[in-house]
Amino acid sequence: MTPALIDDTTLYAVLAPFAAAVVAPFLTRWFKHNAAWLLAIVPALIFLHFTGFVEPVSKGESFVAAKAWAPSYGVNFSVYVDGLSTLFALLISGIGTFIILYAGGYLKGHPQQGRFFSFLFMFMGSMLGLVLGNNLISLFIFWELTSITSFLLIGFDHLRAASRRAALQALVVTGGGGLALLAGFILIISATGEIEMSVLLSSPDIIKDTALYVPIFFLVLGGAFTKSAQFPFHFWLPNAMEAPTPVSAYLHSATMVKAGVYLLMRMHPLLGGTELWTTVLPLFGGVTLLVGTILAVRQTDLKLMLAYTTVASLGLLVMLTGTSQEKALEGAVLYLLAHSLFKGALFMVAGTIDHEAGTRDITKLGGLRSAMPITFVAACLAALSMAGLPPFIGFIAKEVLYYGTWGWLELGLPITVTAVVGNALMLVIAAAVAIKPFLGPKVETPKHAHEGPVLLFAGPVFLSVTGLGLALIAHTTGELLIGPTLSSLVGQTTEIELHLWPTSINAPLLLSLVTIGLGIVLFTQIDRLRGLIGSILTAIGWGPDKGFDQFVAGIVGLSWRITRLLQSGKMQTYMMLTFIFTGAAVLLPGFLTDSLPAMPKMPDYRFYEWGILLIAFFGLIAVLVANTRLTAIVSLGIQGFAVALIFMMFGAPDLSFTQFMVETLSVVILALVMTRLNLSPSDHRHGLAAIVTGIVAIGVGLGLTLTLLAITQQPFDSRLSDFFAQFSRSIAHGRNIVNVIIVDFRGFDTLGEIAVVVLAGLCVLALIRVRTKPEKPIEKPETVSQPTSAQTGEVR
Repeated sequence: MTPALIDDTTLYAVLAPFAAAVVAPFLTRWFKHNAAWLLAIVPALIFLHFTGFVEPVSKGESFVAAKAWAPSYGVNFSVYVDGLSTLFALLISGIGTFIILYAGGYLKGHPQQGRFFSFLFMFMGSMLGLVLGNNLISLFIFWELTSITSFLLIGFDHLRAASRRAALQALVVTGGGGLALLAGFILIISATGEIEMSVLLSSPDIIKDTALYVPIFFLVLGGAFTKSAQFPFHFWLPNAMEAPTPVSAYLHSATMVKAGVYLLMRMHPLLGGTELWTTVLPLFGGVTLLVGTILAVRQTDLKLMLAYTTVASLGLLVMLTGTSQEKALEGAVLYLLAHSLFKGALFMVAGTIDHEAGTRDITKLGGLRSAMPITFVAACLAALSMAGLPPFIGFIAKEVLYYGTWGWLELGLPITVTAVVGNALMLVIAAAVAIKPFLGPKVETPKHAHEGPVLLFAGPVFLSVTGLGLALIAHTTGELLIGPTLSSLVGQTTEIELHLWPTSINAPLLLSLVTIGLGIVLFTQIDRLRGLIGSILTAIGWGPDKGFDQFVAGIVGLSWRITRLLQSGKMQTYMMLTFIFTGAAVLLPGFLTDSLPAMPKMPDYRFYEWGILLIAFFGLIAVLVANTRLTAIVSLGIQGFAVALIFMMFGAPDLSFTQFMVETLSVVILALVMTRLNLSPSDHRHGLAAIVTGIVAIGVGLGLTLTLLAITQQPFDSRLSDFFAQFSRSIAHGRNIVNVIIVDFRGFDTLGEIAVVVLAGLCVLALIRVRTKPEKPIEKPETVSQPTSAQTGEVR
C-alpha cells in the first residue's frame, strides 16, 4: 500500500525535543528540579500525537511527510510512519516522559541539572529522528546524533576518568559502526537509485537481487551490531553505566541500544530471509545472549547486573530477528515491548535504591521492603515480567518466541536451547534484583534508607503496571501494537491472536516450565555461580574491553610515529612529501587506468625558437650543476625568461611582460632572503638522497607534462573564450581581454592572489627575523593507564 501524505506536524514532533533542549536550562534555573514537571509535557504531547497513528496503522496504513533539506543531493527531512516506527516512537516518548520526571528527582540540587536536561532532550530527538527517518541520509545523520548525544550523557560527570573513558569508548565503537552504516547506505543508493526507505520497502527484493547484497549486508550489520552491543562489541554497554541512572534507564529501555535492533527489523524485508541472514544473526545473537546472562550473574552491582541482561536481551532480539520466521518475529516484537517496560522500571528502581540507601551492591543491601514499600512493589512487578511469569507481558513474549523457535526446522533445537538457558539466567537476575535488596534481614546502609519522592517512583510504578495491564488486554495489545509492527517486519499485512493463558498444553508451555524450574535452581546457587564464573574469567585473563584499550594504545603509538616521521620540523621533509603526493596524484591515475595521452608530433620550429628551447635547457643544466644555492636560484630565473620569450613570440606581450617582472622579482627576493637565512651554502644531499630527490622531481615533472598533454588533446570548448570576446567591451568597457579577465571577471580571484602574496611576504619577514634555536625533539607521549570502568569484574 502506498504511504499517505500527511502534514508537517509529525516533523515538528521530531524537532520538538531539540526546542525543549534549548529552554531546559532556563526553566531549571527558574524552577529548580520542579522544572521536570513542565519539561515532561513535551514528550507527553509527542506520545499523544503518535497515539493518533495507532488505529490507522493497525489497519495496514502508512504515512510519509517531508521537507526539502538538501534538494540538490536528493536529501529530504522526511518521516515514515508505520507499525514499527509508531511502536518505537511511543516507547521513546512515553518512557521519555517518566525519564524526565525521574531525572528531576534523581539530580535534585545538581548544579548542572539544566545541562543534563538539555542533553537528554537532544538524545530523545535524535532517537525519534532515527526511528522515523525515511530518507537514508537523514536517518544516518540522526543515527550519528545518538552517538554524539550519548557521549555527552555518558560522560556527564566529566571530572571522573572512568566516565570520560566510558563515553569515549561508546563514541568510538558506535561511531565506527556508523561509518560502516553510511557506506552501506551509499551502496544501497548506488545499487538501487533510491534514497527513501518507503520506496525501497515497496520493492522488498530490490537489494537482494543486486550484486552488492553481501557488502551491503555486512556494512549494515556493522552499524547495527556496534549500536546494539552484539558480541564482540558488547563491552561498551556495561561500561556506559558510568552515566547517571536516568541515562542508563533511558538508554537501555527505549533508545540507543534498541537502535541497532530497530535497524535490523526495518531492513528485514530488504535483507532478511537469505541464508546469510539466517546464519549470521542467530549465531551472533545467541552468543551475545549467553555471554550477557553469564556475565550478569557475575556482577553484584545492580546497574551492572541489569546492563549485562540488556546485552543478553539484545542478543535474544537479534537471534529471533535472524530466524526470519513469522512467529519468532512476533516473539521478538513482544519481547521488545516487554523489555522496554520492565528494564526501564528496574533501572529506575536500582537508581532509587542507590539514591536513598547510598549503595547499589546487593551484598550490602537487605530488608528495604519496609523502608521503600512502593519501590519494592514496582521492582517485584517488573521483575516478574522480566522472569517471564504470568500474568505479565514478558510471559506472553516468552511463550510466543518459544513457539517460533521450536517450529523452525533448520536450527530450531539449538536456538530454542539457547533461548531457554538465556531466559533461565534472566530469571536468576530478576529474582536477585527484586529479592536481595528488599527481603531478608535489614542491613545497615551508607544512608538512612527511605522511600523516594514521587518523581523517583512514578516511572517504575507506571512502567511495571503497564507491563501487567498490556498482558491483561493481550488481544487488544496484539491488534493495535504487535500486529502492525509485525506487518512492518514481514512486509505484508499480518493479523495475530494473543492470549494471556495458553489454550492447551503444548511445547512452548513445557519449555516455559523448564525455564522457570532451571531458573529457580540456578538462583539458589547464585553465589556459587558467581564465584565459578569469576574464576573462569580470571583464568582467561583477556577480553574485548582490554582489547579496546590495546587498540587505542596502538593507534596512539602509530600516530606518534607517523607524526614524528611527517612533522620532523625540517622544511626539506615537508617539501619532499608535498612533491611525492603531488607526483602520485597526477601520475598514478594514468598508469592505473591505462589512459596515458599520446605523444604529440614534434612541430617544425624556426631556428630562433630552437634557440629559446636551448636557453631553457641550458638553464636547467645550470640549476643542476650549481655549486651553491644562490647560483641555483639565479640560474632558475633562466627558465622563467625563456618562457617569457615564448609568450612574446606567440602574441601575448602582456603575459610576457608579467613573466619578466615575476621572474626578476622572484630571483631578487629569493637572493635577498638567502643572504639573511642561516643555511648551508651548498646542497648537502649526496648519494642515495640525491637519487631519490631526482626521481621525485622527474616524476612530478612527467606527471604534470602528461596531465597538460591530456588536457590539450581534448576537444577545445570555445564557449568561455567567445563569452569574453563578446562581452569584454560591452560589460567591462575594456579592449584588452586579458586585463579585463584579471581585473573585472576574475576580480575577486585577483584580490585573493594579492592577499596570498602579502601573507607570503609577511611569513618571509617573520622567518628572517626569527633567530635560529636548537631543534627540540618531539617527545613521545607517555602511556596513560586507562581506568577499568565500573568494577565490572569482566575479563578485560
